[in-house]
Amino acid sequence: MTTTSDIRTSMVDLTSGDLKIPAYLAEPIDAGVFPAIVVLQEVFGVNAHIRDITERLAKVGYVAIAPALYHRQASGFEVGYSEADLELGRQYKNGTKAEELLGDIQGAINYVKQLSQVKTNGVGCIGFCFGGHVAYLAATLPDVKATAVFYGAGITSMTPGGGAPTITHTHRIAGALYGFFGMADSLIPHSEVDQIEAELRKCQIPHKIFRYNGADHGFFCDRRSSYNSIAAADAWEKVQTLFRERL
Repeated sequence: MTTTSDIRTSMVDLTSGDLKIPAYLAEPIDAGVFPAIVVLQEVFGVNAHIRDITERLAKVGYVAIAPALYHRQASGFEVGYSEADLELGRQYKNGTKAEELLGDIQGAINYVKQLSQVKTNGVGCIGFCFGGHVAYLAATLPDVKATAVFYGAGITSMTPGGGAPTITHTHRIAGALYGFFGMADSLIPHSEVDQIEAELRKCQIPHKIFRYNGADHGFFCDRRSSYNSIAAADAWEKVQTLFRERL
C-alpha cells in the first residue's frame, strides 16, 4: 500500500467466477463516504497511465478501481506504446470475451461496494480505447449509473468474443453515458460515432457525445504521441460533471 497526503493506493484481488483478478485501487484518505468508479484499461494493460487516472479520480473524491482485464491470458500485463506493444496488446484484446469482461467488472463493483467508505447506490465506469468499448458493455450492468466512453472502437460492428455487436445492447444501459471521440481518429469513422449517438437517442438513454476536431485516437493519454492537451482537459471536466451529477 502507498499513501500520499490525499490518497492511498494498493493492489487488491477481486472475485470473478472461480478466479481471483488483481486490481489497482485508489482511495481518498479523508473520512467520508464516496462514490466508486471502475476504470477500464487500454490494450496496454493496467499501466502507469491507467493507474494515474485511477489516482486522479481518488484525488477528486472517488474510490477508483482498475481490474486487470487481461489476467486470464497474461498475469501482470502492462506495456508501453511501441508498435510491438500495440500488437501484443491487440493479441490479448482478441482473446477476451464479453461475458468474462462483464464478470470481472461486476467483481470490481462487488469489491468496492463492501468497503465502508463507498456509497452503494450505484457506481460509475470510465474506459479508454479497448476499455472504452468494454465500458459501453459495462453500462448495461444494473449497478452502473454513469459511464464515460473514450474512443471505444468497434462498438457498432463487433463484441469481444463474438456475437451481436455491442451497440445492439444499448437498450439495456441502466444510466447515463458520455462518449468522447476524436475527429482525426482513423480507427473510428465519423459514421460510427453518428450511429452510436443515434442508437442512444432511439433507446432514450441519457447521453452526450463529444467530438473533438483535430484530436486523434488516444488523445487523453499524456504518454502517447497523440495526446491533445486541450481536448483532454475539456473531457476531464465533462467526466467530472457526469459523475458529480449522476453518482
